[in-house]
Amino acid sequence: MLSLETGISFFGIATLLALAPGPDNIFVLTQATLYGWRAGIFIVFGLCTGLVGHTLAVTLGLATLLAASPALFFVIKLLGAGYLVYLAWGSWRVSTQASQATRIPIADTQPPTMAAPTPRLRALYTRGIIMNLSNPKVTLFFLALLPQFIQPGRQVSLQIISLGLLFMLATLLVFGSLSMTAGWFGKRLLQTPRSQRIMHQVAALIFVLLAIKIIV
Repeated sequence: MLSLETGISFFGIATLLALAPGPDNIFVLTQATLYGWRAGIFIVFGLCTGLVGHTLAVTLGLATLLAASPALFFVIKLLGAGYLVYLAWGSWRVSTQASQATRIPIADTQPPTMAAPTPRLRALYTRGIIMNLSNPKVTLFFLALLPQFIQPGRQVSLQIISLGLLFMLATLLVFGSLSMTAGWFGKRLLQTPRSQRIMHQVAALIFVLLAIKIIV
């Protein structure tokens, strides 16, 4: 197991890394702003579940295979970028529906509402898993970072798993706080179909930019 000093040091670094802008926390911010803090929390749960896969990959040595195979690495990046483009298309479609919702008769006294429902929590949880697992850079990052905190004379696998759990805890705390903040902000910002349409268009643009970032 890890020493207390090593655990505290790694947790501090993991917290700082979670705060640094990246695809995962930007994804949480956009989705929590659009659909509320609860949606963001379930995406965070999905991202943490994805981190389990990255931790096991490092523990089992799969990360080394991925690092040694540029073709496999590129294929996984393409899959991740393709999924982000799919999400961008979905956000753009919702923005179109929001635009149509504003075209109501003048005599209609009811305020316009969003045409598209909030995704189910299970679907949001799945999005988080796919978003995290389809980013092979996380596994390579684990491969580069975790060994720096491994202490000689102790079981390596247990230490890697312990470090992975600490990273998940830091991710849960930081991303969870981001989700709560973005959900509060979004609830006050997205009061009209026009503001909802603009936010969905912004989200679609962000997804496309993230897809390009993963590829490039």
